[in-house]
Amino acid sequence: MSRIGFENRLFGALRWAVLAGLAVATLFPFYYMLLLSVRPVEQLLQDPGALWVGFSEWTTETYAEVLRPEDAEGQGMLTLLTNSALVSLGTVVLTLLVTIPGAYAVSRLRFFGRGQVHFLFLAVYMFPAILLAVPLFVAFTRLGLRGSLLGLAIVYIAQTVPVSIYMLRNYLSTIPDAIEEAAAIDGCSRWQTMWRVTMPLAAPALLANGLYVFMIAWNEFLFALLFLVEDRDGWTVSLGLAQLSSGIEVPKTVLMAGSVVLTIPIVVLFYAAERMLTEGLTSGADKG
Repeated sequence: MSRIGFENRLFGALRWAVLAGLAVATLFPFYYMLLLSVRPVEQLLQDPGALWVGFSEWTTETYAEVLRPEDAEGQGMLTLLTNSALVSLGTVVLTLLVTIPGAYAVSRLRFFGRGQVHFLFLAVYMFPAILLAVPLFVAFTRLGLRGSLLGLAIVYIAQTVPVSIYMLRNYLSTIPDAIEEAAAIDGCSRWQTMWRVTMPLAAPALLANGLYVFMIAWNEFLFALLFLVEDRDGWTVSLGLAQLSSGIEVPKTVLMAGSVVLTIPIVVLFYAAERMLTEGLTSGADKG
């Protein structure tokens, strides 16, 4: 065997070994969390280290308890999931409505300071959230928005718009100008060109931005705690999970069920959108 052939086989084997190790390190914690969530607490106490149990030993009571309302002796996570979904989806929609024209202007229009403005957006995002917590808390209290999901969504939008504009601007810069010039020749205005030509081509980037914003809003804890702590009916799912983890009387199997409930929407959305995230819609667009 030649040296090149030996190196190709060696690095090929190492590649698969590394990929397998990364897959195990990534998936095993979620698998163990899922396993704990379907085990009765009595069996868990008897054998906490078991990595597999038969299907006959599984139970869905933990999930039923997590999702049941509090007045039915449950944890009320279904209501919290609804609150999180409303805040997260609202944040995504409003963020994209602001991000799309902002990123388009930065990438296509010529104005003074154009080369520095997107770096300013990124610099704003680099400020620690804790620095903004107290001023926002005071301001939103005076405006009467503290304790409302709308106020929380506005805070999330302020956090996500700068980095979303930065990310989308970089993608829009890769779309050839000739496509928009052809649309202008056909009689499209700047607004029509943006919505009918550029944005459809930027669908993968818009989807990636939407998922990124959704994950931030879905998992955020600090501002949700500051703005919603007084009324549990308005809590998001991250606050509910924190309450489960700090409750001494709550079994760990129920806590794991709550963690699975928190994680599944993100996983489902990511895999549902995976094809568009990896698909280059602009491939060959400037040819022909």
